[in-house]
Amino acid sequence: MSDDTRLIHAGKHAEPLARTVGPPIQKGSTVLLPNAAALYDDANHLTYGRAGLSAQACLQDALATLEGADGVTLYPSGIAAISGAMLALLGAGDEVLVVDNVYKPVRRFCDSVLKRFGVTVSYFDPATAPDRLVGEASDAVRMILLESPGSLSFEMQDVPAIAALAKARGILTAIDNTWAAGILFRPLDHGVDVSIQALTKYVGGHSDVFMGSAAARDPAVVRRLADGINHMGWAVSGEDAYAILRGLRTLPVRMERQGASGLRVAAWLRDQPEVAALFHPALPGCPDHALWARDFKGACGLFGFALRPAPEAAVDAFLDALTVFGLGFSWGGFESLAISCDPQLKPRRFPKDYGGPLIRLHVGLEDPDDLIADLRAGLDAYARLAV
Repeated sequence: MSDDTRLIHAGKHAEPLARTVGPPIQKGSTVLLPNAAALYDDANHLTYGRAGLSAQACLQDALATLEGADGVTLYPSGIAAISGAMLALLGAGDEVLVVDNVYKPVRRFCDSVLKRFGVTVSYFDPATAPDRLVGEASDAVRMILLESPGSLSFEMQDVPAIAALAKARGILTAIDNTWAAGILFRPLDHGVDVSIQALTKYVGGHSDVFMGSAAARDPAVVRRLADGINHMGWAVSGEDAYAILRGLRTLPVRMERQGASGLRVAAWLRDQPEVAALFHPALPGCPDHALWARDFKGACGLFGFALRPAPEAAVDAFLDALTVFGLGFSWGGFESLAISCDPQLKPRRFPKDYGGPLIRLHVGLEDPDDLIADLRAGLDAYARLAV
């Protein structure tokens, strides 16, 4: 062979691969098949790298263990997981019921894309009783999309009751389960058809990678989700799958620490004179605590609270006085974050009075005493402008 040919075929394999605690990261679009018969045998052979290689397959297996699922599909972001699952399972003429406290990008997708493709979107109050929600659903309803607790105002739904009633009517249920990260609450165990996560958040854990997942048990649903990935051409990289899998290894430890710190900070906030209300379902006395205590085995670090009424300038002063809490969207990483929520509440169909300006905190891995001191400084700044 010429040097040109030898260089093309040299250095392809290091045999055997060393065994490491993480999977190998394979980079390749082309997958070489063993023989001609395998070229079009999609049922028994991986024929193209976009479907995912070793790191992606290992992550899917690990997430299936976490969720108690028969199949898991991966998406390039959390919103892609929700939109991808809906596109795979809904069609023109269908109706989807969406909880009104849903993640803002999901509402944007529903209103801007689903409706354009002939899917009717109806929003429901998260406080709607399950029998009323399902009993009054039209015959066109094919899916109910839940988020419990909601990621801004933290209302909860009776997920097992909704799932059971929906199943009896042949309606699929799907849930954004990012708050529980698949470890504090397992929706599939409670009858939900599709459990969706923004792996970007707690599973990744380091605020440096985007990914989402959808997990299911019913083989027909698993197949439709997988077909949706194939039809839409979505893919995640081996490097990103490896990073998410790395985060998954420490998920239980981080969730336990952040959940405990979050409860401590929330309990302190509840006693501060500037705070009108606390919204943390894992804290006794807060709204929907009974539902959380029945179904969940722990808490994460994300919760909300309402400040006593004051001008918008006071809210800005509170946020600007924070130095340990960063001001930024997303959550689930190692760092603590704070945002004001009121601008995101305006599109809701069922507006509520939370008692004052709504703030969301994500409690990270910092010392909770430092976080409390930071919040006290913020509340002092708020109080100076609240009079």
